[in-house]
Amino acid sequence: MPELFRDAVGTEHKIVTGDAARIVSLVPSITELLFDLDLGAQVVGRTQFCVHPAEKVDNVPTVGGTKKINLVKFRDLKPTHVILNIDENTKEIAADLRKLVPNLIVTHPLVPRDNLDLYRLIGTIFGRLPKAESLCTEFETTFRSVSTFAPRLPERRVLYMIWKDPWMTVSRNTYIARMLDLVRWRSVMDDPKMRYPKPDMARVLKDADLVLLSSEPYAFTDDDVAAFKQSYDTKGKIVRTIDGAMVSWYGSRAIQGLKYLRQTAAETK
Repeated sequence: MPELFRDAVGTEHKIVTGDAARIVSLVPSITELLFDLDLGAQVVGRTQFCVHPAEKVDNVPTVGGTKKINLVKFRDLKPTHVILNIDENTKEIAADLRKLVPNLIVTHPLVPRDNLDLYRLIGTIFGRLPKAESLCTEFETTFRSVSTFAPRLPERRVLYMIWKDPWMTVSRNTYIARMLDLVRWRSVMDDPKMRYPKPDMARVLKDADLVLLSSEPYAFTDDDVAAFKQSYDTKGKIVRTIDGAMVSWYGSRAIQGLKYLRQTAAETK
């Protein structure tokens, strides 16, 4: 299956034999996936936002954030591979790292089922395909369960907020929106040119009956819910927080995310 060796930008990667790889992950959800594929011993660097699995990543050096990294620290780790994501990391970072590391693996899941290719891509390159296939089986089982349950749920028009000052939301062409679609929660934003637009709040609120304030990348709290209700006309609308990692993280957490979305949708009334 040679297509599984190609990453999101078409670069073909060779299988690494044994435990020779030295991996830096600049994608929090993929850092977690690497550990779940039993590759933790080969993860030599991460971002400060790579916080899962909490009991294991503390021993892995950080090289900065997802948008800005310390190139000196990165180089000193002597990585053979770095894993990036089109949404989370910049083209400038990729260009800088291309000079320092022989293998850049670029990821870009767009829909929930893209996780299957992601598991197999990472599992194949680093010699963990059997473990990756186990994750695929678990994902497929959970996905079918949610798909079977979803018709029982009411369809809702959702405004999913990821930032404030300025307010930012998600368009329908994002991974987040397509996760929400699985439980019949439809994003009210449909901007094909901007994946994470700044909404005209008064206008979009007229179209929404559910407002979700995500815990990341901005950490909205119940206090933000109260402030939102005071600032805007939310009569007849549900306004609540939601665990952003469960909706936006692909990789192995997506399996938990599917279960979380099913339960959350069932409880949101």
